[in-house]
Amino acid sequence: MEKATFKTNYLAVRPERVEGGTANCDTVSKKKGTLYIVSTPIGNLEDITLRALRTLKEVDLIAAEDTRHTGLLLRHFSIRTPLTSYFEGNEMKKREFILSKLNRGDRIALVSDAGTPGISDPGYRLIRLAIENEIPVIPIPGPSAVITALSVSGLPTDAFLFKGFLPNKSKKRRDLLSQLEEARETLIFYESPHRFSETMRDIFEVLGDREMVLTRELTKIYEEVLRGKVSEIKTQIGEKKLKGEITLLISGKTRKKTDREIEG
Repeated sequence: MEKATFKTNYLAVRPERVEGGTANCDTVSKKKGTLYIVSTPIGNLEDITLRALRTLKEVDLIAAEDTRHTGLLLRHFSIRTPLTSYFEGNEMKKREFILSKLNRGDRIALVSDAGTPGISDPGYRLIRLAIENEIPVIPIPGPSAVITALSVSGLPTDAFLFKGFLPNKSKKRRDLLSQLEEARETLIFYESPHRFSETMRDIFEVLGDREMVLTRELTKIYEEVLRGKVSEIKTQIGEKKLKGEITLLISGKTRKKTDREIEG
C-alpha cells in the first residue's frame, strides 16, 4: 500500500484564498467554472467530510438527484446554496442548463441521494460532458455503499466486479448471472427488497450455493450484515419482509484443486 500524503487544497473551491500566489490552472480554470463530484452520507450524517461541507457551502449551485432529500441534508448543516434537480428523467434538459452555467464560470456541485455521484446513476454522463467541454472536474471523496459493504464483507477485496442493480425481470437477471458464472472476482450488486426472494432463487440456481454477504441499511439505525452460504442466508431471512437498501456480495468462482495439488 502506498504511503498517503496529506495536503489542504484551498484551490478546490476559491482560488482567491490562496496565500502568496494565484491558482494553478491545472486545478481551477479561470475562464470556465468547475464541476465538483461531492460524496454525501449513505445514512449517518456524521460521515460527511469537512471538505464536502465547505464545498457545498461555497459553490454557486448544487445539482441534486432529489432536491427534497438533499435539502434535508443542507438544512441540517445550515447550508443555503441554491439547488437544482438533476436525475434520469430530466437529465437531457438539465445538463445543457448546467453546462451553460459551467461555461460562464459557475462552480457547481453534483450530489446523489446518497454516496458517490456517478456510481450507478446518470451523473457520469454529466461528468463526461464536462470533460468533453474542457471543464475541470474535481472529486470530493467520501462515502460509497459499494466500498462500505465490501470493507466489512470478509470476501476477497483485491478484485471485485460491481454490476449495479440486477435486472427486474428474472430472465434478464438469470442471463446476467450466467455471464458472470466463471468470474473469479467478488461480485457486487444492488437489489430492491421487493424482489429479494426471486433474486435469491435465481442466484442459487445459476451460481450455486456460494459464500455470500447481504448488507442492509449500512450506517443507519437498523444496519444489518448477514454472512453465509446463499442457502443459509435464504433461511436466515425466511419470510421476513426486508426494507431499505440492500447490497449483495457473492464470492467469485473458485478454482478446483487438481489431485496433485491435493496430495502435495
